Amino acid sequence: MAKSEKKAAAKSSGAKASSAPEAPASNNLRTITIGAAAVAVLAAGIIYWRSGSDATTVQSGEKKDIPVSELMAPGPLEDITLGQADAPNTIVEYASMTCGHCARFHTTVLPELEKKYIETGQARLILREFPLDGLATAAFMLARCAGNDRYYPMVGALFETQQTWAVQGGDGKEKLLAIARQAGFSKEKFDQCLADKELFEKIVETRKRADEQFGVNSTPTFFINGKRLRGGQDIKEFEIILAGGELPAEDEAPQDHPDH
Repeated sequence: MAKSEKKAAAKSSGAKASSAPEAPASNNLRTITIGAAAVAVLAAGIIYWRSGSDATTVQSGEKKDIPVSELMAPGPLEDITLGQADAPNTIVEYASMTCGHCARFHTTVLPELEKKYIETGQARLILREFPLDGLATAAFMLARCAGNDRYYPMVGALFETQQTWAVQGGDGKEKLLAIARQAGFSKEKFDQCLADKELFEKIVETRKRADEQFGVNSTPTFFINGKRLRGGQDIKEFEIILAGGELPAEDEAPQDHPDH
């Protein structure tokens, strides 16, 4: 196992991964288009992705927060929870594996959240897939194929090594394979995972649902007990909301967008 993956696994050792039920997806796809050709390319082991610039935006004056019951309604993929499933506070994160601000959160902020809130049973984290490109989709598929117990260690390892594999051109897939091998994937398992049409489509539906129902249009986007927090924030913003406070309306950190 790679040193980075061991580190990620160690960070997650104090928090338990658990699952929640699945549920229906939305009807309309606007930010991602998939056709028979895309599925054929996927089956060949190559990911095709198209993202548009018409992603839903949360306009000034619109409701930015989401009722927890709506946010936690089962989606296309089962939720994998980091922390205790019955923790009183829930942090839902929409991220892309190729998003630099997401990598920063997972490598610098999440360890603090784990130590103070997740490992102490005060909060749980649910990461949901919002890939911004095909390589991010492939990385999420590999994390899912690793299994629920290995999902967060795999995600952590991929974020820690993001600069080595999140590259343009054909090298990205080969670099992902190298990391997957260190996580125990054979070339056969790697190819089978990326050819999983059902998993691919569920990841697409997860992103679509976030866009259409929750107004997610950038990564990372967090919902802390339903309160929206966008951008690569520091631990203090999470502490304020978890304590029941409110952030200033202009308090928004940098984030990655679908057309970047």
